[in-house]
Amino acid sequence: MVVLSSFPPPTEGIKLVQSNTGAFINTRDLGQGTLYIAESRVSWVSATSGQGFSLEYPHISLHAVSKDPSAFPQECLYLMLDSRLDEPDEALDNQDSEDEESETDMSEVRFIPEDRGLLDAMYHAMTICQTLHPDPNDSISDEGDFEDTEEGEYCLDGAETAENDHDNGEAENMESDMGQFEDADPEH
Repeated sequence: MVVLSSFPPPTEGIKLVQSNTGAFINTRDLGQGTLYIAESRVSWVSATSGQGFSLEYPHISLHAVSKDPSAFPQECLYLMLDSRLDEPDEALDNQDSEDEESETDMSEVRFIPEDRGLLDAMYHAMTICQTLHPDPNDSISDEGDFEDTEEGEYCLDGAETAENDHDNGEAENMESDMGQFEDADPEH
């Protein structure tokens, strides 16, 4: 649940501060405020009330620049979260509804800067900060090798050996393939 509260904006590790930025949580318009993209979290503070919210990177499943007017009427920085953010009124309304229960798995947050030309900078700052918080459930270990080697997955343990074998074989194939197209008619 997101409850707007008063809190100081982040002061460390800030990658981008963008004032005059609208915020939407799901379909609720929170108005204009200041967006802070910091290494530890994404925060937004309302320009009128001074209240806001913070999102931690491990809960942000996806971030993207959205320019599709059929998805949302304004270009925005789109975030998909791995949990449902409800306002207190919504939580009470949805308590007994099983249909709403199935939708509790995700939420959407949109940040709409006054200057749409800043969307790429906002996306880039998010990308840098998101990489500082890797998914602990990733299937790639710290050494860069895949842990599982089931069908359809690659094992990188012998990558260097395979690469050297491939390079040697490629050189031999190039030598034997030279001239294979000499009799072809050029079509211009």
